Amino acid sequence: MEQQPPRRLVLTVTPAQSGEKIDTLLRRELHLSGTVIRRVKWLENGILLDGARAITGQRVAAGQELSVLISDPDPKCDMIPTPGPLDIVYEDADILVLNKAPGLSVHPGPGHFDDTLCNHIAWYYRRTGLLADIHLVHRLDRGTSGLMVVAKHSHAQERLKLQLHTPAFRRIYLAVCDGVPQPSEGLVDAPIGLVPGSLIARQVAQAGQWARTRYQVLRTANGRSLVELELDSGRTHQIRVHMAHLGCPLTGDFLYGTEDQSLITRPALHSAQLFLTHPVTGESLHWQLPLPVDMAALLD
Repeated sequence: MEQQPPRRLVLTVTPAQSGEKIDTLLRRELHLSGTVIRRVKWLENGILLDGARAITGQRVAAGQELSVLISDPDPKCDMIPTPGPLDIVYEDADILVLNKAPGLSVHPGPGHFDDTLCNHIAWYYRRTGLLADIHLVHRLDRGTSGLMVVAKHSHAQERLKLQLHTPAFRRIYLAVCDGVPQPSEGLVDAPIGLVPGSLIARQVAQAGQWARTRYQVLRTANGRSLVELELDSGRTHQIRVHMAHLGCPLTGDFLYGTEDQSLITRPALHSAQLFLTHPVTGESLHWQLPLPVDMAALLD
């Protein structure tokens, strides 16, 4: 497969920008961080002015073309490329938005070294000729399905991570819970910490990390509730812990509720909507996925 061209940002200098230092334009106009600038300025093709190598202290003139490399200059992806399910909802030169399958770990770990979402992305990169590392912006639990975004280079990752837990980056989830939360709409503002003696389980704990979840019951059936949730923070197992704290654990949650493989083989949680501001273009983007079949069946 032919390699894809490296990703570069290009700025044509305006009369108002004439006389500015390159470093100033990279930070102010292209929004590059000091970390990214320090990395690329040593590369032969890292920063170009009218096609010639330039230094950050150099001043520009109107009409000149400033170009900077933002692709990973020397990809060191240590993921084993493995073919597997990769449901791409959106893709451009900077980001991938994926519909993660339930039961699929995001990142390699004990027991899962070559069968994770990252392994499948590495295979996709190789197959499409993209020389890049995998830059995670956020993660989903293994059992959780739905939308997540992965950056193709560190600049996009940095810009998106700055949006996390702000109105610019919103994640809306759907969950099926045992019972009906009371009240039917509210805010769970309860810190979360590790359960003593456990490396995995979390609990509401006064000394834990700040965590806040907004919820609304959409409908009820069969003694269960379909709940829409939005996170103000991003703690491990946050929705699962907070719903259990309300006395309505997620259906099928082996850790905080009752596991029943005959009903569903995972905690009933789905990342249904994702809003973000594009890290390069600044465009406001939104994606939405329907309720998965296995979760919908719990309410039939």
